[in-house]
Amino acid sequence: MRHRKAKSLLNRFTAWRKATLKSLARNLLIHQSIRTTREKAKAVRPMAEGLISLAKKNDLAAKREAFKLLGDHKMVSLLFTEIGPRFAKRNGGYTRIINLFKRPGDDANLVVLELTEIKKKEVPKHKKAKEIKPETEIRSGVTEEKPAEEKKEERKSETGIAVKEKPPITNKPSKKFLGGLRNIFKKERDSL
Repeated sequence: MRHRKAKSLLNRFTAWRKATLKSLARNLLIHQSIRTTREKAKAVRPMAEGLISLAKKNDLAAKREAFKLLGDHKMVSLLFTEIGPRFAKRNGGYTRIINLFKRPGDDANLVVLELTEIKKKEVPKHKKAKEIKPETEIRSGVTEEKPAEEKKEERKSETGIAVKEKPPITNKPSKKFLGGLRNIFKKERDSL
């Protein structure tokens, strides 16, 4: 009899359930926010909060316990160097569950399981969106000076605002549908 056994079995065998929970815990630490079902989120929450509590201790025994669950040295170093110090002043409540909607296929309740202290991701300089400077200030009527080459392309509209002309559109010859297939079948046969 399983009286007072309060863990969720998730309708899986023991090894399968443990693997599912380990995978969810690892992904939560990597991505800091995951979308899953409510039952899985409730099942993995104690494991994730236990890992963060181990990271706050930051000793060798705690690292070995974390390695038992995570199974990867990079994950353990991520947990102890980045995530643990983030929660140093917090005494519990390291994760939160936010309800989303019901999944149309099986009517399962979907939730977002995330860490309460999320680190903002820094975007590299080369991937940042280019800042677009307006050519003219419409309200003040002040225009910026352009080099001589660019002034040739601009023309004035009826309102007095500078407008760049678009380059003419060139029509490319359309490719035939079977053009590529014909080349495949034109190959010479091997001589027998």
